[in-house]
Parts: sequence; C-alpha cells; structure tokens
Amino acid sequence: MATPHNAAQPGDIAKTVLMPGDPLRAKFIADTYLSDVTCFNTVRNMLGFTGTYKGKRVSVMGSGMGIPSIGIYSYELYHFYDVENIIRIGSAGGIGDNVKVRDVVIGMGACTNSNYAVQYRLPGTFAPIADFGLLRKAVEVAERLGIHTVVGNVLSSDTFYNDDKTANDAWKKMGVTCTEMESAALYMNAARCGRKALGIFTISDHLYTGEELSAEERQTSFREMMEIALEVAE
Repeated sequence: MATPHNAAQPGDIAKTVLMPGDPLRAKFIADTYLSDVTCFNTVRNMLGFTGTYKGKRVSVMGSGMGIPSIGIYSYELYHFYDVENIIRIGSAGGIGDNVKVRDVVIGMGACTNSNYAVQYRLPGTFAPIADFGLLRKAVEVAERLGIHTVVGNVLSSDTFYNDDKTANDAWKKMGVTCTEMESAALYMNAARCGRKALGIFTISDHLYTGEELSAEERQTSFREMMEIALEVAE
C-alpha cells in the first residue's frame, strides 16, 4: 500500500534497495545499470525505480539528506514494503589519515551526534553496525573488481555546517574514517526490525588535507561504489 512518502504498491519494490541521497543519482543508476526499469515513486520527487541487473531484480531510491529523511524512507521500505536489504551509497568527507579522495569506504559502524536512538529507550548507548554478511560480500566484490576499499567506522552527523570547527578532531582521534549524514539511522532501523543494511561511500573531499573531487571526477569515481553495491544486491 502507498504511504505519505511512497506511491509504490506491494510487489513494486525488490528485496534489495540501493539508496543514494540524491534522487537524480538514483535515476542515473537506473538509466545506466538496470534493464526493464519501472518508476515506482515520484512523490516529493524522491524518485524510486525497479529493474534488473545481471538477472537480479534490484530497486534504487533516493533517501534525501540527513537522518530524519533516511529514517522515514528506510522505515517505510522495511516495514511496509517487505524490503530485506538496504545499501546506502553516498559521498563522504574524509577525516582519517587512512583515507584519501576517491577511496571507497565500507561502513562497519556508524557513530552519530544525533538523538535518533532516544526513541528506543535503551539503558545505555546503542552502537549502530552494518550487517556482516553484506559487509563481507562487499569487501569480496571490491577485491574481485580491483577496487581499493577501507573498512571502518563512519560518523553520521546532523550538522553539515558545524559551529564548532574543532568537532571532527575528537572523532578523528577515535579512528573515525569519514563523515556523512545518514547511515546511523539506517543501521538502527534495520536492527529494530531484523533486516539488513550496509553503507558504502566514496570520499569526495578530505576535511584535513583539503583535497576534493571536481564534479566530473565525482561522476567517474562514484561508479565504483555503485558497481560494488549492485554486485552485492541479493
């Protein structure tokens, strides 16, 4: 059944959904990699498509920016559309000395400065982590494709323009590889309903070295994480 944010009907969405933040990137993936494509959602211009990749039925849908947005869309996919796997693919800003621009990072865990976990009333601090099966498969696929990856902890931040200009120093000290804005909520939603999630990121800029990719370089570099995710899709 349709939701306030998704016009899809039962059966329109595959068991695995690739989820970039940008809905136009979802369209790019559908146009570039999928065959027999149908569009299942245009509500709020959060485009969603289902098609076939190497004989596998796969969906791709935008999540929007930030934890509240992906929190809504991933919740609905898991709870109302019987989706089993969501693989977030997106850009990230490098923090750690072990990453550089163009590197692909696979998010084993997702730290956050968000209060998203408060809703669960846990007697402590929850540690959002990826599904190990998806993570292991992503590493194996990357190795087969000859794509260098870094596996580690990421930061899902509520703030893009942080008033505290030293905030990332503390995360870097704790070994966090990069910062993005969505994965912690995705991992929590997956944990809560017993489903699977993984985040795969391309370092588009580095907060400490000042390196950054041009718009053209982003298009080329981002294809690697897309191809890993498509191969991982079950």
